[in-house]
Amino acid sequence: MSDPLVFSLLKAPVGRITMSAPAYGRVRVRPWVGRAAALLAGLGALSGTARAQITDDSTKVRYGAHTTFILREADVFRGDTLGRMVDTTLTRLPQSRYWTYDSTYQQNLGNFGTASRRLLWTPNTELGARLGRNVFDQYVRDAATVPYYDTRSPYTFFRFFQGNPFEQVFELSYTRSIKKAFNVGFAYDRFGSNKYLADVSGNRAGLVEHSNFLFFVRYQSPDDRYHALANFSTARHRAVEQGGVRPLASDTLAGRPGQIDLSKLFDYEDEEVYLTNAINRDDRDRVRLAHTYRLLGRGLTVFHIFDWRRQLNKYTDDRLSLVQGVSAFYPSVLLSRATTDDRAEFRQLENTVGVMGNTNTVEYRLYGRQRTYSLITRANYGEPAVLREALPERDDTQFFVGGTAAFRYRQFAIETAGEILPALNIKDSEYWLRAGTRLGPLSGEVLSTSYSPTLTEREVKGNHYRWRQSADSAGIYGYLHNFRNTQVQQLRVRLSRQLGRHYLELVGTVANINNLIYFDEAGLPQQRGEAQQLATLLTRYRVSVGHFHWDTQATYTAGGEDENTRARDKGGVRVPRLVGDSRLYYQGYVFRKALLTQVGVQGYFQSRWKAYDYSPSTQQFFLQDHFTIRNTPLVDVFLSGDIKTVGVFLKMAYVNQFLPQSGYFTTPYYVGMPRRFQFGIRWQFFN
Repeated sequence: MSDPLVFSLLKAPVGRITMSAPAYGRVRVRPWVGRAAALLAGLGALSGTARAQITDDSTKVRYGAHTTFILREADVFRGDTLGRMVDTTLTRLPQSRYWTYDSTYQQNLGNFGTASRRLLWTPNTELGARLGRNVFDQYVRDAATVPYYDTRSPYTFFRFFQGNPFEQVFELSYTRSIKKAFNVGFAYDRFGSNKYLADVSGNRAGLVEHSNFLFFVRYQSPDDRYHALANFSTARHRAVEQGGVRPLASDTLAGRPGQIDLSKLFDYEDEEVYLTNAINRDDRDRVRLAHTYRLLGRGLTVFHIFDWRRQLNKYTDDRLSLVQGVSAFYPSVLLSRATTDDRAEFRQLENTVGVMGNTNTVEYRLYGRQRTYSLITRANYGEPAVLREALPERDDTQFFVGGTAAFRYRQFAIETAGEILPALNIKDSEYWLRAGTRLGPLSGEVLSTSYSPTLTEREVKGNHYRWRQSADSAGIYGYLHNFRNTQVQQLRVRLSRQLGRHYLELVGTVANINNLIYFDEAGLPQQRGEAQQLATLLTRYRVSVGHFHWDTQATYTAGGEDENTRARDKGGVRVPRLVGDSRLYYQGYVFRKALLTQVGVQGYFQSRWKAYDYSPSTQQFFLQDHFTIRNTPLVDVFLSGDIKTVGVFLKMAYVNQFLPQSGYFTTPYYVGMPRRFQFGIRWQFFN
């Protein structure tokens, strides 16, 4: 675990599936639903051997959401073996940022499934060797947060979302308990999207194709002393890279040759793109086992975590566009003018061993971790591309130590945690230290961390970029940096209060960032020489008046982007000054309380800013100063409904297109999706 501390005392655990509102009418399911679940999951044989679910021929059912609980690894490590009920609420169903595994605000390339990065500042607490190619993390399950189940009956989850004609989400999962101590299940999901920009081939299908298979097992001994959680996942992500809209000669401002009129770049299928046959592939495999054994009651438990992962990134482009030997899109062509075939394969094996204990007032954890990793970077070139040029394999073994300690009494809690990766030179040691306290509705947290550059920031060799952090390779690569560790000191204060029908949350954060590594306007890694300070204020307000509900939040950031200062000329973190969303809806029952409905409007807003540009061959977002993203709001209207275990929604996304303009940008020359109709269904079977 990169961050073994879960601040359970200071805030509720955040997971992909949580209970955010009371469930309505979840305990009555007709018998035909059970047969449909078995047929849908393709497990009729297993379902046929299950215990009888129906007590008689009536519609009374013994099992439902109230008998199906989710447990995660962090819960078990806190001594919680009960878990939480599955989410059956409607609130997040039509919100597309909850369709993937990272619900934070993201900057992407305009379409679903494309490369993305977190929009707001988030400190890093992962130490040691890291590949540093994370633009597709949003779509991949994290093995450390996979949901496990405790079910009294077979549980099947199904969802299908369609944004006609561009985006699609499909997921099917099935789990069942074998006796009381053993639970097994699987999940399969597929994300996809189509092109809405022109393609010389005329084929608009297959912009993004993603598939993810997960198999998971949970076991607890009859005496409740031993617990084991294991999962195996494999993810395959394929994204066509278009390089953004390519302006034509007719797209210039009248009387200003050479200046692009951005309002002319929203013709979608009539626009041209820079890349016509470039593809990014991200393949990941992971195996994780976490198990605990209680030695002396809850006060002393030993644990072990085995974690193996593999990530292969492959970028190809066999239709390079050259004008007089110079690429129209890439900064340079170094190996082959016919094709690009750049690859990086990262493997990592971790073993974590430790002891822990928890009581009603005290909780602690101490552990040590060994990590062994390897990285192979290579580029194919030639006509055809069969020759191979590679960097020497980078491999090493690292040792970490860490722990947590916490105390709580009534409304007061205090918790500390940390991890360190020691080095011979103390300046090269990596660490993160965190301390937090809570008193009623007020809580505070202090974080200090120092971490090394990623492996990608240290070395890349491909057809369009090459660099390496090594003193003896300056003559070969012509680019040399000796990066220092990045240090971050951060203070966060949070106030949350429920006053009747009103809920208010305020979160203030101040961060000081030293030696930040970023990618400059040329797409090359650089290190900022001066410290950068960020100050953010998050506000959230929620109120219910009768059947009407309003939920709004906004984050203001100072120091991340200011066109009146020179901070952007020095490089560093860029964040829009204001980012927020708001949701107003009516909720109530219809058809004699057989159907729960929500109908409303939701909007998203971010202020203008000079967004990061994107390099597909290195999978990095980098700084630019020539393109400003306008502050165009996005407004959706939706209708959601829930009947028993079925949730559906209908939504018209971006209804304000053409008001005031016919489109918007998410990344320089990458346009966002136009107005479209979205619909979806979520079906949960409890027998």
